[in-house]
Amino acid sequence: MEYKRILLKLSGEALAGKDKYGINAEVLEEFCTEILSLVKKGVQVGIVVGGGNIFRGIQGMKKGISRTKGDSMGMLATTINAIAIESMIQQLGGKAKVLTSTLMEPYAERFSADRAMKALNDGYTVIFSGGTGNPFFTTDSAAALRGVEIKADILLKGTRVDGIYDSDPEKNPNAKRFENLTFKETIEKNLKVMDLTAFALCSENNLPVMVFDMTKSGNLEKIINGEKIGTLVK
Repeated sequence: MEYKRILLKLSGEALAGKDKYGINAEVLEEFCTEILSLVKKGVQVGIVVGGGNIFRGIQGMKKGISRTKGDSMGMLATTINAIAIESMIQQLGGKAKVLTSTLMEPYAERFSADRAMKALNDGYTVIFSGGTGNPFFTTDSAAALRGVEIKADILLKGTRVDGIYDSDPEKNPNAKRFENLTFKETIEKNLKVMDLTAFALCSENNLPVMVFDMTKSGNLEKIINGEKIGTLVK
């Protein structure tokens, strides 16, 4: 096994699937089934999920909502998604726990690195919600932070495309895909896959990032087995 403890970053939009908003039950079950297959192989899985399928703070600004309030609403949206993942994993026979960046009892426990590590060691899939707990930080930054805190072997960023390209492959059929990049190259080439805060945190703490297509069934297991898919940044 290539990686024994991972931090998986999922966008809220990924949970919506073909729907414009909300949580698509079939997509949710597919994701959770793949995650459980890793856990059964002995992989410890932490997840950071976004909330864009429910609310995006930046979009809220266009409707008169302040950035701070909008980001707070976005952090609450990530918790709704996290509870959905927790519930589905439990329904599928697994163990899961949501840890939030701010107090949200009785819905979930407050995050601490010790609490997270204990849950992972006890076989739980741990879903981290609420971002970093602060406005002006993305869930990419939260993923990098939690990945460092739980001492993950790698941060896996699930997207709709199979890696990092020099231009948008959904718009440019001739876009070139990279197999390997350094953090410095990614920043210099202005390849906006994660925000600079997240990249800096990963770079400073030697946490590699794999960008891959989460919509393709079996990709998570391929990565764990060491197959070369997606783009590795280190």
